[in-house]
Formats: sequence, C-alpha cells, structure tokens
Amino acid sequence: MSTIDTTARGHGGVKLFLLRAWLPVTIAAAWWIGSASSTSLYFPSLQTIAGTLVHDWAGPGFAANLVPSIGKFLAGFLIAAVVGIAAGLVVGMYPALRAATEPVIQFLRSLPPPVLLPVGLLLFGIGAGMNIAIIAFGAVWPTLLNTIDGVRSLDPQLTEMARSYRLTRAQKIRWVILPNAGPQIFAGLRTTLQISIILIVVSEMIASTNGIGYYLLNSQQTFAVPQTWAGTLVLGALGYLASLVFIRIERYVLRWQAGLLAASGRGA
Repeated sequence: MSTIDTTARGHGGVKLFLLRAWLPVTIAAAWWIGSASSTSLYFPSLQTIAGTLVHDWAGPGFAANLVPSIGKFLAGFLIAAVVGIAAGLVVGMYPALRAATEPVIQFLRSLPPPVLLPVGLLLFGIGAGMNIAIIAFGAVWPTLLNTIDGVRSLDPQLTEMARSYRLTRAQKIRWVILPNAGPQIFAGLRTTLQISIILIVVSEMIASTNGIGYYLLNSQQTFAVPQTWAGTLVLGALGYLASLVFIRIERYVLRWQAGLLAASGRGA
C-alpha cells in the first residue's frame, strides 16, 4: 500500500470520527452548560451526575456492579447465540422437524421474559444463574428464527452442487449453509444483543444483589436521583460499546460479502 493511500485512509478515518462525534459532543456540552445552575431535584446538573459517575463507578463500584453485569450479559448472550444457531441449523435443515417444532417455538417466543422471573426464582434462586437463564431464554429467539429462515433460503442449485461434489454433512454446513445464512444469522444476533442488554437490567432489578439493574433499582427506591442518572449513562455506554464490538466482529466474519458486493459493482 502506498503512502498516498495510507494518508488518504487516515484522513477518511478522521473525517468519519468527526462526523460521528460532533452530535454527542454538542449534546454533552449543551447539557453541561444548560444544567450548570439547575436546582431541580429530578434534573440535577451534569456536573453533579459526572461526579457521582466517577465516585460510584470508577472505584469499588466498577468491580461491585459493572463487572458482574458484563459477565452475566456475555454469558447469557453467548448461550443464546450458540443455542440459537445450533438449533436453527437443525430445525432449518429438516422440514419435518421444522413443522413439528414450529407451534412450540412460536408459543415459547411469545412469552415475555419478565413473566418467567418467578419461575426462574424457583429454579435458580437469587443470583447470577437466574439472571443468565432469563437472558438466554428471552434473547435466543431472534437468532433461532433468523437462522431457520437463513437455512431455508438456501438456493436449490447450491444444494445440488453440494450433492454433486459429495460433500459431507459437516462440509455442507461449513462451506454452503453457514455462508448463505450468515447475513441473516448476524441480523438475529444483533437483535439478541439488544435484548440481552435489556434483560440484564430487568433480571437484576428483581433477583440480584449486585449489577447495574440492582444499582438502578436501589437508587430509585432511595430517591438518589444523581445515582439513577449515572447508572443510566453507564448502561447506555455499555450498550454502545457492545454494539461497536459486535459490528467489528460482524464485518470480519462477513468480509467475504463486502468483497462480493464490490465485485458485483465492478462487474456492473
């Protein structure tokens, strides 16, 4: 790669960063200035919220509340992802199994996860196991259904090609089915990620002694308004960072798709 290409790419990265950063920075600056003299109980100044944020989350609160929430969130999301992709592949590959399981899947996916909190409490008690179980059960459905649809959308010509090349079942899944269903699977995983973040807060509010949800509920019950705002900002930052990491992984795994689209553009 030439120096000119590297410089151009660097300038493009700076422009993209500035394009994405100007609005959040403007909002934060306006909030800081506009709330500086606030005496409202419900809308404290951003300076007060920032001080609470540093005090409660930069020290012992980081290990006491943020680390457990991240651990439970990752565990629940990964379980939902693995189960959703694996079950979706099996169900999608066999029409008879798909027809037999569809009523059960549709029934279970229609159950709001918060409704299952009492059942989770009976089975797992108060603690991380219950939080992870609720996240995994509530977030698995988008990945499961998208994987099934992705497998079903396989072009019959690709199926015939795999048969003519005498690919084993594992080879067919690895080289034919997964690449074809990949975009839909990641679309489901993106929704699963968002639901997982919501459910970690909901489950921790009901059945936990630590975590962001517990912190938010305790702040609300004790009328600690700055703490409530601080916890909300931490939750938003966690969701944003998780989305950034997910997008990076998605682009890496589906990089072949970008190359295919580029090749199609050149061909056109």
